[in-house]
Amino acid sequence: MPLMPSLGRRRLQCYLALMLGDIGALFLGFVITGLLYRAGAGLGGELILAQLLLPVFLTVALYNSSYSLESLRSIEHSLGRSLLALVLAAAVVTFITFYTKSSAQFSRIGFTLGVAAAAVAMSLVRLAMRRFVRWRCGAWVVNQLVIDDGGPPLSLPGAFHVSAHSFGLVPSLCDPHAMDRIGMVMRNADRVIVSSTPERRREWAIILKGANVDGEVIDDTVATLLAQGARIVAGHGLLQVSLGPLGMRSRLAKRVLDLVVAGSTLILLSPLLLAVAIGIKLEDGGPIFFVQRRVGRGNRFFAILKFRSMTVNVIGRDGGQSASKDDQRITRIGGMIRSTSIDELPQLLNVLRGDMSLVGPRPHAIGSQAGDKLFWEVDARYWERHALKPGLTGLAQIRGLRGATDSEEDLAGRLNADLEYLNGWSLWRDLWILLATFKVLVHHRAF
Repeated sequence: MPLMPSLGRRRLQCYLALMLGDIGALFLGFVITGLLYRAGAGLGGELILAQLLLPVFLTVALYNSSYSLESLRSIEHSLGRSLLALVLAAAVVTFITFYTKSSAQFSRIGFTLGVAAAAVAMSLVRLAMRRFVRWRCGAWVVNQLVIDDGGPPLSLPGAFHVSAHSFGLVPSLCDPHAMDRIGMVMRNADRVIVSSTPERRREWAIILKGANVDGEVIDDTVATLLAQGARIVAGHGLLQVSLGPLGMRSRLAKRVLDLVVAGSTLILLSPLLLAVAIGIKLEDGGPIFFVQRRVGRGNRFFAILKFRSMTVNVIGRDGGQSASKDDQRITRIGGMIRSTSIDELPQLLNVLRGDMSLVGPRPHAIGSQAGDKLFWEVDARYWERHALKPGLTGLAQIRGLRGATDSEEDLAGRLNADLEYLNGWSLWRDLWILLATFKVLVHHRAF
């Protein structure tokens, strides 16, 4: 007996229900518009507009996944795709009527109000359909089956879990009866995940290929290497373990932002920068800038620039000793510029030079320690944070994660924030981080 009910026909019923609901909502929107806008003077014009819009809408909706598995799973996807199809269809109809010189025959206000009313009605119908979809297909919409054949345990919410031992499932490619038994258990499954010992994975892979399902076999090498995908080249299996975090357009947008903001800021703050430089020089006659080797993009070294804030003869070049509160090495001018983050402003030159970006993981000196360990000794993922250029500010900084790293936990919070930034980059997020930085320029850990 099959363990799972068939959902294929039920999903088709849901797709049909969504389509009929969209059609009804579209006509309802134009009918309501006609009744209110024309005050009962007739619905002929609005119904003609709805009939013009309908075939274009259905064509776009079928191509943009308005009736897809993801639309059954996610209400956000369902609403977004259906409304996008409606807007595109309205634009196409407007374009056609304009070029055929027939737009004068229809009310522009009536058409606009009808599309808006149809959008509202369509949204309400799609929201109401959620209960119908759950009733027909369940909360997960697909049948997922997990077969435990002695491999790592896996708990998958909403999935059917069976024990190969309890059901007598043996992946024997030489036994048709064993294959039939496995086929009966997998009947009606849309997706099957097998957790087995390494020596039986090949047999399970062959069985899954012939089972007409989305099949997966657990291999923790993927988790160990944090693989992003797999492919076969020249007979060898390759696991893709890294992806460039930004595409060409994203890199270009980020670089343009860096050049515009960094260049403008240097010009605007030039009087302040000059005053700080003079103050540093007058205090002890030493160099104005502190230059230190730090780790940048691709784990390559670069020379970072800062206003010198410590006495010349005791500055740690490798960063092994972080500054602390009431640090005797800090000069009088240094204390002022460190507390307001002014000492970091020369890094705008690093940004213009291309060594750094405005937003990114903060660059660290090679001798930096968390507790009594070097940063990369605390967590091997530390090297992953260098996939992007280091930044003047970052997600960790606006969360208050700055200053001395007295313990391993101090580094852990910053590292997690840096990796979160790398995995979710967007230009808008960079702008938000830049704006949020103004709130933490003066900070209780800025010393």
